[in-house]
Amino acid sequence: MTRFTVSATVLLLVGLTLAGCATSGVEGQNRYTAELDRLTADCRARGGVLTPNGNATSGRPEIDYACRITGATRLGGS
Repeated sequence: MTRFTVSATVLLLVGLTLAGCATSGVEGQNRYTAELDRLTADCRARGGVLTPNGNATSGRPEIDYACRITGATRLGGS
């Protein structure tokens, strides 16, 4: 192989790798947003408010947020 062919191959591989990272980031962000929207709707349906748990973002909204139920009363008891 000539020096030009090796350089061109390396540049092509780097370009494809960067393109793959760019698209997976967008897909991951869309997936995170969609899951967060679903969790928010589920929480509101139960009379709650989705709140961050205070930890760093894990990339998984079910870990990053908790549903805080507001206005609930205890049922049953003595």
